[in-house]
Amino acid sequence: MFLMIIAACTETQKNDVQIGDNVSLRGTWKLLTGTLIEKGDTTTTDYTKDRSFIKIINDSHFSFLNHTLRKDTTDFSAGGGTYSLNGNNYTEYLEYCSAKEWEGHDFSFAVRITGDTLVQSGVEKIEAQGINRINIEKYIRVKN
Repeated sequence: MFLMIIAACTETQKNDVQIGDNVSLRGTWKLLTGTLIEKGDTTTTDYTKDRSFIKIINDSHFSFLNHTLRKDTTDFSAGGGTYSLNGNNYTEYLEYCSAKEWEGHDFSFAVRITGDTLVQSGVEKIEAQGINRINIEKYIRVKN
């Protein structure tokens, strides 16, 4: 019994997701801006105006929810899966997605947390869809 308790505590410590100075990646994050750079064109979306996008990260999984704030449409997307974190290298393994063609793909990002701000940047590439772009997202931690 004692060994089971020690193993359980060790597992929790192994899955404790930290970046740098013991800043945790776990939590709920609200997307502020998203910048896509594709074929030399840059598009920045302000997610504080007519959209709401949150990402939730726990010890083993991430999920995201995105919808418009307009009442005259049902524009909604969601997804999630597992992830790995090695230093500031964060990789999402997308297992579930409302856009089915995105399922089964991995997306690697460099992540940086400063205060309550998370910035992740990396390449999104899905050859079958012709997607090959740089994605930079800036989030703010949601307070309880």
